[in-house]
Amino acid sequence: MGANTFGTHFQITTFGESHGPAMGVVVEGCPAGVPFSQNLLKEKMELRRPGYFPWTSSRKEPDEPELLSGVFEGYTLGTPLTLIVKNTNMRPKDYQTIKNQARVGHADDVWKKKFGFTDYRGGGRASGRETTGRVLGGTIAEMFLKTLYKSLTVTAFPVQIGPFIRTSDSINSPPSSKWFGSQTKEVEDFLIQKKSEGLSYGGTIKLEINKPPIGLGQPVFRKLKSDMASAFMSIGACYEISLGDFSFPSEKDKKTTLPFVNISEMEGSQLHSKSKDAVYGGIRGGISTGEKIIFYIKFKPPASVLDIAKKGRHDPCIVPRAVVVVEAMAWLVIADHVLWSRQDRLFRTD
Repeated sequence: MGANTFGTHFQITTFGESHGPAMGVVVEGCPAGVPFSQNLLKEKMELRRPGYFPWTSSRKEPDEPELLSGVFEGYTLGTPLTLIVKNTNMRPKDYQTIKNQARVGHADDVWKKKFGFTDYRGGGRASGRETTGRVLGGTIAEMFLKTLYKSLTVTAFPVQIGPFIRTSDSINSPPSSKWFGSQTKEVEDFLIQKKSEGLSYGGTIKLEINKPPIGLGQPVFRKLKSDMASAFMSIGACYEISLGDFSFPSEKDKKTTLPFVNISEMEGSQLHSKSKDAVYGGIRGGISTGEKIIFYIKFKPPASVLDIAKKGRHDPCIVPRAVVVVEAMAWLVIADHVLWSRQDRLFRTD
């Protein structure tokens, strides 16, 4: 099985199965001298782990990140970083019935047809638990980028869950007790009830990248928007992505001309102050303009419903836990393109 590595210059290779000994990641390309924060890793893993929200999977995992290589005296060495999270609450016997009978809506039969032999326990690497390696690697990317760009922020938050549309677009950071704004309690009660009924729901996450570096993206085939789309689409259950807040008209005329900021005539601070006009998403020609970058990422409802969901350990909605995964993938893409951009010119003056 190939394709477990993501990135070109800043790379992660994830490994592990849902009911194996551990999940993990090897990070390559992170420069030496980046301050390492175990607390940041624990904070991010806490947001992803099962059991963080009251309606999520009943699988209880502490998800304590362990560093095996790549750091000395609090700083990265420039060598590969290896991190793992041990699986402690496995129940492989729960999956004996699907050993020879694929679950409806899951990829059990597809994987078996493709590889001939697979780990059927919880879906193996097709499980949502695979995202632990992404979050670990994305957090390393965040540590690296924060040393270069102090004002850069990457924030995702749910804007739609099932029938609920978020009434306030304000960002909660960290997304703790008010993760869905003033409607949080209502949505939580709804999901708890639907979990008991064995029903599931999809939703939408909004991602905002504030004050990104200018000039990220490699036309023609590795545009920043295409790499972001590839990163998000690789997350299980993701099925639709859109860039920007603007609904493009079918006909362009004087009344529908997009707001435009000529970045060659502006200083960085002036440019960022114009980010409210970046309704097209902060990317032009596949290259970041320095304005706010906006994506919407949609997720389908979990496939396990009714008796299967009631008897198993399944989330009725993965959107809240997917937020930190979306952020991690965005950090990874940005880190990759920051390193890539250093090859753009023989000499840089900006």
